[in-house]
Amino acid sequence: MKFIHTSDLHLGVRPDAGPEYTKRRPEEIWETFKSILDRCEDEQIDLLLISGDVFHRQPLLRELKELNAMFAGLSHTKVVFTAGNHDYLKPNSMYRNFKWAGNVVPLLEGRLLKVEFPEFRTAVSGFSYLDRELQGGIRVEWKCVRSMENEILLLHGGDEKHLSFKRAEVDLLGYDYTALGHIHKPDPEITGKCRYSGSPEPTDPNDTGKHGYVIGTAENGVVETEFVPAAKREYIHLDIPVDEDMTGRLLLDTLREKIEENGVENMYRFTLKGLRDPDIRFDTVNMDAGGGVVDIRDMTTPAYDYEKLCASNGQNLLGRFIQSFLEQEEESRGEVEQMALYEGVQAILETRKE
Repeated sequence: MKFIHTSDLHLGVRPDAGPEYTKRRPEEIWETFKSILDRCEDEQIDLLLISGDVFHRQPLLRELKELNAMFAGLSHTKVVFTAGNHDYLKPNSMYRNFKWAGNVVPLLEGRLLKVEFPEFRTAVSGFSYLDRELQGGIRVEWKCVRSMENEILLLHGGDEKHLSFKRAEVDLLGYDYTALGHIHKPDPEITGKCRYSGSPEPTDPNDTGKHGYVIGTAENGVVETEFVPAAKREYIHLDIPVDEDMTGRLLLDTLREKIEENGVENMYRFTLKGLRDPDIRFDTVNMDAGGGVVDIRDMTTPAYDYEKLCASNGQNLLGRFIQSFLEQEEESRGEVEQMALYEGVQAILETRKE
């Protein structure tokens, strides 16, 4: 039996991925999911397993019709999915009364459901969220009751507010494979019986690294899996070193070079670090380094010569302020004290200019 395991599609999400990408990202997320369906069709995958959060929020009727038509286009693959904490089953959820294509089996109840596929010698179990959160951990009633050669569980959660559990607890349930959802970053290569596929596309700046889905085989209860990268773009976090020679123009050139090196198709969060010329201000809000820049964080500090400033300002406010810090050993100053010194000196100097 050959299967694909994916989760956290978050169809309908509108991530802020930079001005040029923001409008295209929602459609790109649908397109990546379509590429997974194309592989299902091309390779005649037996089961497509989706472990929750198919949609980013409550699905609209037209969205369900679009999705159903895509599923119905599969000539061989059977689809099994659950609702997660984002598209949970509200009392008026469109999920509840929707009629799915014959090859689609949604497990849309708060209790554990099980569907058997004798043609694949496989059974799939799972349940859906009835609310945004699911407190507690693994339930004893979820323990595998074997009826097929291959037993698979769909499970969405893994943090404090959404079904907190440890991998060992999941393995003890007795399933041959547990297709995990909720955590967007995929598992590295592992040999355990449960695995996070991660989201096919990153939907948040913190979703760094490769994204895709898991493809696997199950035979006589033995499961082998492989992660397949599929995302069109990645979020990349880069620290940019700054010194006293760095100007706004040089910084802009540096950012553009980094984007070119790491891929113009990707999305970036830059953090500026180091000591800058006190007279230089980086206009990060209006700095146009490219369409894929999510934000630029300026963590630099002005390279003041504190001893010189102190000596030239005697007993005035600036001099006394600096002296209060210089009396303390530099090595013993904490990050907060050091930042207070930077910010205080800058504020006093700027007040003088007014």
